[in-house]
Amino acid sequence: MNALQTFLSQFPAKNASAHCDVPCGVYEPDSMVWAAETCLKLASKMEALELPPSNDAAHTLDFHNTVTRAVSVKEEYAQICKKEALILWTDYFKPEHFDRWPDLSQKVHALTKQCSVVKRTVSSEEAQKLKDLASELADIFHETKK
Repeated sequence: MNALQTFLSQFPAKNASAHCDVPCGVYEPDSMVWAAETCLKLASKMEALELPPSNDAAHTLDFHNTVTRAVSVKEEYAQICKKEALILWTDYFKPEHFDRWPDLSQKVHALTKQCSVVKRTVSSEEAQKLKDLASELADIFHETKK
């Protein structure tokens, strides 16, 4: 008998069960809302950018660099928002939550679809819709804690 088998025979593991992947209390909607707010801020900043004169190579490069970086970060944060919403939907929300909010699945679906809209557009209007949907889901989350 090796050392591990000896240890396990003296200290057998007990069965445990949980309704989720991680201990309760770890879930939060703040990352989701923060990511949506980041998308809104980036879309607004990009909409406010002004094209430099075409004969100004240095400023044109800076402009393209700024846009490229902003789009990349906006897409990253839209994906974070989507991931966080799906974690709440699949791991946190329980049957009693779906009973209390019968349209909860539709709300998550609308939010995650809006993440895709925000990823493929540069629109503060679309990003504001995402922020509103994320805030609404966060409000539901907070209601479940009462």
